[in-house]
Amino acid sequence: MSEEQTPYSIQHVEGRILTLRGQKVILDRTLAVLYGVPTFRFNEAIKRNRARFPVDFRFQLSREELQLLISQNAISNKGWGGLRKLPWAFTEHGALMAATILNSPKAVQMSLFVIRAFVKLREKLAATAELEKRLEAIEKGLISHDIALRDIYRKLKPLLLAPQPEKPKRKIGFTTNEARKAYRN
Repeated sequence: MSEEQTPYSIQHVEGRILTLRGQKVILDRTLAVLYGVPTFRFNEAIKRNRARFPVDFRFQLSREELQLLISQNAISNKGWGGLRKLPWAFTEHGALMAATILNSPKAVQMSLFVIRAFVKLREKLAATAELEKRLEAIEKGLISHDIALRDIYRKLKPLLLAPQPEKPKRKIGFTTNEARKAYRN
């Protein structure tokens, strides 16, 4: 099955990847749909192979995380036919390991989509981090330029102001009344 023949694309899978506990993960129900098995069968296969899924490959969501996902419409609300158990979140490595356990042709094919989506997302994050570093360097440069410009302005300001006319200095010695009147005016 080629990429053109599948109803999913890398962008479709990438849109299903969530950030939980600081990690990029995909939920068990999403993997089950992608791999073409019911969620309960998917989770049964995972339970039978627990040794292949250490804590850095998958974790179970807490009630608070589940409520957050429901409020953000990442998953449907509990109700008729809704969730009865807390979902599992699989990291990139856990999603790949799940495909090897299912070992169906569709699971193998879809695991490629899942891994490519994780890789593409990682590349986007790396590009964003690089852009953030460059913006930070530009900001530091602007701050140093701003400081230099303020210093130049502070030094030039007195030179740009019009000089104030000075009062003539009073002469030392005896003066007559006429000289005093001339001095005061």
